[in-house]
Amino acid sequence: MTFFHMSHTDLDGYGCQLISKKIYPNGNFYNANYGSEVKSTINTILAKIKEIVFLNKAEEILFLISDLNLTIDESKNLNKSIQSFNDNGQNVKLQLLDHHATGEPSALKYDWYFLDNKRSATKIVFDYFMENYPEFDSLCSDDFKLLIEAIDDVDIWCENDEYFEFGKVAMRLISNASEINSTMFPDENRNFRHFLLTESTKFITLNDGHILLDDEMHNLKKAYLKLDGKNNTIDNLSAQYLVYLMKNKKDDLCVYYKGHKGLLTYNLFSISIPANTFLKENTDFDFFVNINKKGHSSFRANGKVDVSLLAQKLANGGGHPNASGAYFDDFKETADYNNVKKYFNSKLASIE
Repeated sequence: MTFFHMSHTDLDGYGCQLISKKIYPNGNFYNANYGSEVKSTINTILAKIKEIVFLNKAEEILFLISDLNLTIDESKNLNKSIQSFNDNGQNVKLQLLDHHATGEPSALKYDWYFLDNKRSATKIVFDYFMENYPEFDSLCSDDFKLLIEAIDDVDIWCENDEYFEFGKVAMRLISNASEINSTMFPDENRNFRHFLLTESTKFITLNDGHILLDDEMHNLKKAYLKLDGKNNTIDNLSAQYLVYLMKNKKDDLCVYYKGHKGLLTYNLFSISIPANTFLKENTDFDFFVNINKKGHSSFRANGKVDVSLLAQKLANGGGHPNASGAYFDDFKETADYNNVKKYFNSKLASIE
């Protein structure tokens, strides 16, 4: 069985995947917010499924969507794609588990679309696995089950329930877990959030556990980000961790300008520390560029190329030889790093 799980980008969405990982620890996980991200992520998963069935038609595939309501058109197109696979002899099962009332038109039309607005998506997914996988219950500790209750309490806002306050802290724990970029490193970002949620269960049965978790939130992040076990500020730990991730993917992030090799990133925050750290540790790279979702860009260099001139040529930007900026007014926000790289390479080509 090959498992795909697409879920939302909040506490409830990540909670759903923490559940499915109990059964499918080696599954394929994706997260998307609403709008264009949903469509592009579905298309990415369908392309992956197509690759699998091309190689092995006998492979069973489960595609689970949680905490995301699809429009009637999105549901129609997805249903058509899955039906096409199965009409050609494949075995692809589609299951959507959600609690948003706006998905009702799709839920009424398609049997794979399950909707219940009385429970959080996390609770729906938990109950689904309890009902369909006999071994699931034994994989869940009592503390894990209480975390599910806490997520359910806060997501449907049951203020008088026992674990509501804990759920509030867990919600902030996830929403503030921005140290690992989700667009460039989606798997690593997801694993980070799942780690934080798993660690939070250690506090849930303690007296004033929500307060203790609130106090410990910073240290939990640092514990994950420490690569060598040595303590440091969270800014430095985050920078070191990002550099570690970028080094592992640097061949995919390369761009070139007049024989100079650079690294292109997307939507990183406060790049000075990670950019300069990366350039120091990777002397074969001469410059570093980051573009955010609005088209604002930051350039850093190590003395081998004047990035103020590069920024000026690309987008009438400027600054200092080793630290400059520019604004690309025709840049279009995307959830796909590859689109950013294509865009930036086209800009580089225009000034060669």
